Amino acid sequence: MSDWLISLEGTEAGHRAALLLALLAALLHAVFGALQKGRHDPWLSRGAIDASYATMAAPFALFVVPWPEPHMWPIFAGVFVIHVIYKVLQAMAYTRGAYTVVYPVVRGMGPLFTVIGAYWLFGETFTLTQWLGVGVLLSGIFGLAIYNMMFLETERETLKSALALAALTGLFVALYTTYDAYGIRATADPFTFLAWFFMIDGLFMPPIAYLRWRRMAHPPAPLPLMARGIVGGVVAFFSFGSVMLATRLDKVGEAAVLRETSTVFAAVIGWVFLKETVGPRRVALMALIALGAVIVEMGG
Repeated sequence: MSDWLISLEGTEAGHRAALLLALLAALLHAVFGALQKGRHDPWLSRGAIDASYATMAAPFALFVVPWPEPHMWPIFAGVFVIHVIYKVLQAMAYTRGAYTVVYPVVRGMGPLFTVIGAYWLFGETFTLTQWLGVGVLLSGIFGLAIYNMMFLETERETLKSALALAALTGLFVALYTTYDAYGIRATADPFTFLAWFFMIDGLFMPPIAYLRWRRMAHPPAPLPLMARGIVGGVVAFFSFGSVMLATRLDKVGEAAVLRETSTVFAAVIGWVFLKETVGPRRVALMALIALGAVIVEMGG
């Protein structure tokens, strides 16, 4: 599997595979965000999800894939620190703001700074048409956030802090996207990076979530929480794993932009499962996001 995947790097088949992987990551990332923001406290949900995917990844990391090369250990240390900060900021933002307001801001900041970071780190460049696509996509994403904010009925007293945290979280989305792309390209076997990434990345949040659960006056029942964690862990494997493989196969910037069509999926999820209103204006803004992604892809 690894040899076949590596053979696709830099080929037209690799480009098509990266496109499909980025779109799959977009859909699943929206599901992942809804799982964290949904019924339970976001800190508890994230802790349950992280515990699940770390436990599932450990046997593969320790016994199946080749062990990381010595130069990978400092890279994994950087991955751990960046993702810890990102997850803390994200949980704080979700605690203070509505999902359909916070999520577009987080995801809107990500692709812009990822494209810039990919230029500095990997020498990637976008054509003028692709930059137009980025602008169209971002106008849809931020327009969606502004529209949701205008008609927000709850959590208005914490809206400013939620938006500030969402913007900062978006910067860390860009940072982890480019850094993870660097990491998965630095090892011979991409599945070595993925297995160790999930095992290491899942170590921080579970103890934090447990302490938070213990301090609650009315903590939720653990079994439904863990069930959500298992589902979220499986989704995380395919969501984060897909986009990281896409960044190995093709341009980091393109994968990052295409992944942010997750905002469209998030709006649909917010409407269907979280009972948040979707009207014609939001549909038009979601169409802008999709159009921007198409322009980026066609302009390359």
